[in-house]
Formats: sequence, C-alpha cells, structure tokens
Amino acid sequence: MIKVILARLQQKHRTMTYPDGAPPPLPDRFRGRPVIDAAKCPDGCRACFEACPTGALDANDPARIDLGKCLFCTECAHACPQKAITHSNNYQLAARNRSELIVARERQAVEVVGAALDAKLKKLLGRSLKLRQVSAAGCNACEADTNVLGTVGWDLGRFGIQFVASPRHADGLLVTGPVSKNMELALKKTYDAVSDPRIVIAVGTCAISGGPYIGHTQVNNGVAALVPVDLYVPGCPPHPLTILDGLLRLIGRIEDGVRKG
Repeated sequence: MIKVILARLQQKHRTMTYPDGAPPPLPDRFRGRPVIDAAKCPDGCRACFEACPTGALDANDPARIDLGKCLFCTECAHACPQKAITHSNNYQLAARNRSELIVARERQAVEVVGAALDAKLKKLLGRSLKLRQVSAAGCNACEADTNVLGTVGWDLGRFGIQFVASPRHADGLLVTGPVSKNMELALKKTYDAVSDPRIVIAVGTCAISGGPYIGHTQVNNGVAALVPVDLYVPGCPPHPLTILDGLLRLIGRIEDGVRKG
C-alpha cells in the first residue's frame, strides 16, 4: 500500500484541466475543420471533387465540403492546383443537425459546434449521462478514440458521463461504424431497450454517412437511416478532444469554451 501511495505522489496529477483550462496540445499532423479560400478556386476546376473518395465535395460548388462525408484524408487539398483547401486546428466539429456539417464559402468564420439539448433533457442528463456504445461494423479507430476518454488523462467520468454495459442502464447510445446489414437489427434492439427520453450520438464519418463504404449494398450509410440522431461528431476517426467537446456542449457543460457547473 505504501508503494502505491509513493508511486501516486511521484506521478502527481495527470488529468487534463480542460475545459477549466486550455485544451491539450494537438499534434502537428492534426487535421481539423477545413478552410476553403473560395477566391483561389479557378472557374470550372473539379480537381478536388474528382479526388475525393467519398463525394464530400459539391460538384457544382467545390467550395463546399460535407464534414459528414469527409475522411480528412487531404486528397482534395493535394489535388487543388491553387492550394485553396487547408485544414485548421479547430477541433470543434460536432453539430446537432446534419446540415450544420456543411462547410461553405459563406460560413468560413462560423464554428460548427454542438448546441445543448432542450431544457428538459438538459436538466435530466446534464449531471449524469450514461451511454451504451454500439460498434456497428466499425474498424475500431473511432472506438479506440472513444475509449481514450476513460483513461486517467481524460477522465470522462468527472463530468458525470460514463459508458455502461447494458442499454437498460443507459440514457442513450454512442454509435460508431457504417451500420452494416448484419448490425441493423442489433442496433434497433439496443435502441428500443433504452428507455425514454433517450439520445443517440453518431461518432465518426462512417456513423454519419457510411464513410468509405458509402453506397455499398451491405451498409445503411450511417445511423440516421435507422434511428434519430441528436449529435454528429465527424472525423475518421474524430480526435478524443473533438468527441469530448461535442459531448460537453451537448449536455450544456461548456458554452463558448467556458465550463458550466
């Protein structure tokens, strides 16, 4: 026991201070919210659109990117002859509505962030949110970054958010993966097992739109095709900070970077 105490004193406090303090440093290779310099887009150029593997760009207006389909692979940025597309360090990508995931020329200065639940749900779930995680044919990348939130460095439990083993004990679902046909019934049954009121969080591009499997006959192109979604967290996979920020904004624990409660 003494050795454990001494080791703990030597390690000191390792949980990040966010959102009371600054967010943890992001790696140099981090790819956040895309930024499009529409003025650089040459007329008639479709290089970025043709390079995108998931159709995240609009063929009629290349200065529009659907974050719900984007893999953040930077193929569009590399293909653009004028280097009009870059990726910022903005990790605040979550949104309540699917339409808010569209990055367009007229919204360059607008942050896409998840708004809080309505007052009733916020009162019920804002202090204690239990989630059942459903891996609906995911590759485990989104699952891994979600699991990181349970480590001592992130300590998701300090916000009252926990993952539970049974949907009977959950307030909602956190779903990853494109929802394959084989997982369709399992997802529906898990959703039905959660009592009302319940919420659903789609984490990762696959869960939002099908990701690289979009249009395949064996997937449902995301969660929304089967159950209603309350929060979309784009990324392939989304950084743990993106997931955490979206969750905290959803339950109203932070607003404009300020922690509440």
